[in-house]
Amino acid sequence: MRKQLGLYIHFPFCIQKCQYCDFLSFPYKKSIVKSYLGSLYKEVQSAALSYNEFDVSTIFIGGGTPSLIEPDDLQRLMEVVETSFHLERTGEITLEANPGTLTMTKLKAAQKSGINRLSIGLQSCHNAELKLLGRIHTYEQFLEQFEQARLAGFDNINIDIMSALPGQTLLDYEKTLDCILGLKAEHISAYSLTLEEGTPYFDRYDTEKAKYLPTESCERRMYHLTNHKLSKKGYNRYEISNYAKPGFESKHNIGYWRRENYLGLGLGAHSMVDNIRFTVTNKLDAYLKFWNQSNQERDLAKLYYKDKDHLTLQAQIEEYMFLGLRLKEGIKRNEFCKNFGVPLDCIYQEMISKHIQQGLLKESKDRQRLFLTRRGIDVSNYVLADFILE
Repeated sequence: MRKQLGLYIHFPFCIQKCQYCDFLSFPYKKSIVKSYLGSLYKEVQSAALSYNEFDVSTIFIGGGTPSLIEPDDLQRLMEVVETSFHLERTGEITLEANPGTLTMTKLKAAQKSGINRLSIGLQSCHNAELKLLGRIHTYEQFLEQFEQARLAGFDNINIDIMSALPGQTLLDYEKTLDCILGLKAEHISAYSLTLEEGTPYFDRYDTEKAKYLPTESCERRMYHLTNHKLSKKGYNRYEISNYAKPGFESKHNIGYWRRENYLGLGLGAHSMVDNIRFTVTNKLDAYLKFWNQSNQERDLAKLYYKDKDHLTLQAQIEEYMFLGLRLKEGIKRNEFCKNFGVPLDCIYQEMISKHIQQGLLKESKDRQRLFLTRRGIDVSNYVLADFILE
């Protein structure tokens, strides 16, 4: 039986880096992008030789801002992927996009190349908030390009939004929710702002959070308002921060949470295949130099800046718990026993009983599934941390 593989492809270039972003990205420059894409094509072709026994079930082109890729280059990238890997015909293929970078020509090229899902980073419907975040677009541009995506034939679109922004009120956030609900997107990802070290936002707000950011109580109300409004409109909260209409859950991201095999290609991309983690170098010069060498000079092992990490059984079990419990359906006892050769309660009985008594975890009637309660979701970091073994 052939194995399944999710494929992530990283495009690390942006017109402007957002104030809160700690992802690996560089300023967009045409000559460097051309060189990068040429290297990326070679990496795709080379990597495929090592994964011939896998069928690629999902593809996610992320960044950076992949919607900056020119139409011809986007089609070329998908052609290289399709001719190199074994792709499932009905696979989910997502392009991450930022408003202000999409055109009808790009959208049609994406459709023609087999991309069948868009993930658009809106973040807010308030232009003042977008400016504060360092976004390059306005809400009006987003609306225009969302409509273009519909006209181009995309019927599976995710919209990203953010809460707990500097100066944001509950009413501000409610308006953003109401605006996107009116668009009837198939999927909505709703995240709270996190201050990541090394970003302008961290330097600006970390020491004086109370002065600039919504209170913890206000943030919690935003959190509950999201679930309330989206649930009323038929969105299923299938993961802590993700909501979808029935049948439109992100298959690629579910693969991460279920610890399925995924291969990351491109600068700084992460992989986890057969319980081995590895990462492509995050040094752009080194990456371009490597793929400009002749085949005889290349040593694929040197492309990875960290040693391959063979996950211990303990690490696998911990990941299974704190990733699986993020999903609404939670984790399954029989699946745990099948994967690790030991019943779940032999390892976690004390922790499970504790959180059930606290009303943070719940079991299905047949006791086969274990999942977070609504209260448990509210304090998920506290619950999930308890499943890290000593």
